[in-house]
Amino acid sequence: MEMTAKRLIVFDTTLRDGEQCPGASMTSRQKLEVAKQLARLGVDVIEAGFPVISQGDFESVSEIAAQVKGPKICGLARCLPKDIEAAAEALKPAADAARIHVFLATSQIHRRFKLAKDEEEIVRIAVEGVRLAKRYVQDVEFSAEDASRTEPEFLAKIIQKVIEAGATTVNIPDTVGYAVPEEFASLIRYLFDHVQDIDKVVVSVHCHNDLGLAVANSLAAIKAGARQVEGTINGIGERAGNAALEEIIMALHTRPDAFGKIETGIQLKEILRTSRLVSRMSGLAVQRNKAVVGENAFAHAAGIHQDGILKKRETYEIIDPKIIGWEQSELPLTKHSGRAALENRLKILGFELEKEEIDNIFSQFKQIGDKKKFIYDDDLVSLVEGQISRIKETYELEYVAVTVCSGGIPMATIKLRHGEEVLVDASTGDGAVDAAMKAVDRITGQHGHLVEYEVKSVTEGKDAIGEVTVKVNFDSKKLVTAKAASTDVIEASIKAYLNAVNKALL
Repeated sequence: MEMTAKRLIVFDTTLRDGEQCPGASMTSRQKLEVAKQLARLGVDVIEAGFPVISQGDFESVSEIAAQVKGPKICGLARCLPKDIEAAAEALKPAADAARIHVFLATSQIHRRFKLAKDEEEIVRIAVEGVRLAKRYVQDVEFSAEDASRTEPEFLAKIIQKVIEAGATTVNIPDTVGYAVPEEFASLIRYLFDHVQDIDKVVVSVHCHNDLGLAVANSLAAIKAGARQVEGTINGIGERAGNAALEEIIMALHTRPDAFGKIETGIQLKEILRTSRLVSRMSGLAVQRNKAVVGENAFAHAAGIHQDGILKKRETYEIIDPKIIGWEQSELPLTKHSGRAALENRLKILGFELEKEEIDNIFSQFKQIGDKKKFIYDDDLVSLVEGQISRIKETYELEYVAVTVCSGGIPMATIKLRHGEEVLVDASTGDGAVDAAMKAVDRITGQHGHLVEYEVKSVTEGKDAIGEVTVKVNFDSKKLVTAKAASTDVIEASIKAYLNAVNKALL
């Protein structure tokens, strides 16, 4: 008899837990574009942020709740009235598609050293939190923070109480990545055996990657009966990150023999596009050997492997790269392509832009078209991301000139516009980029320490657009990530650094 497929709820926390990674913060506009792409990907729940934490987070959650349709929109809250009320207010535009996610630490080490509360007090606070959230929304999720290090008997007790209080989803997080797969699966099975009415709610898991086991633990829990999995795109997040959703999805898709027939709403073709968008918006590069979405995921260098692939792909590829979006770009545009062709291509790529934004992109498109023969989809995406990432520019780059000669000292002259004022200065440095950055520092009065500097080609060829990502520490207080793109790498470097300066001045 054919086995009935089970439905898995995919809960994406890229915009909340993922964004907590140092240097990965996104603007509200960037978050909105990621949320729209997550909707196209087909996730069931988008955890849009932690509304009480800042006005920016509140506004971002509210905007996503108003504009993104399809997935449920979730806001995080501690079991505190002010948190829950802020989440409820931010989620109002989502109406019936809103979820409040409340959490409270339950492990002995957290109860003793972080909260200084006994078991009964913890249960009381959790129940009151769920009841308050239930007054605002029907869909309430409760997370027992550090569940994998909580005594199973107490965990079962508190889960029972929050179900009685109205929780519709109960989440069992491996908050510090401590669990191992069989142990974590055993905990899930224990809860199914010891919590009354647990079959009437959704059991969820949220695993961190401190021991590199987040995906393995998530899959073990799904096999044990969990019906919601939480994670992030590219596995980004605090410390070593979260479970990578794309890896979990492809494991379930590739190995139904091991996990049974499990259905999701994920559109596999959107996986690679989503990964690249999150990488660019967050400023966190995807390592080349990353499973599923890394540049080397489907690369074959060994002659024996290449021979096998040519004869039959499945000899060395268990995933068909085309199903997740690894395909050639569509026919490229050229400098002769008109605005209508550009606008149509942007729509196909999934971007909904204002007229002014398209005007700016079209202007850049024409400039690049004068420098390179073809403009590919990835080039366009880079231009769009640069537009979306734009913030209020305290300083605008008007001119850069760099002098470099063999055996000489590099020198850069920079001209910046500050409102109506035009400022010019020059500096020497260890190289062209260093000299230009020092000239920017002299003009702006900011003194940034370059923590990371990455250059990569957006497409292939000598005329490819170079995308520069920088992480800059200003006065040891503020770590800022910024990027810029140009066919001139030095120009892209200066623009990226100036974007970081502008962000630091906000």
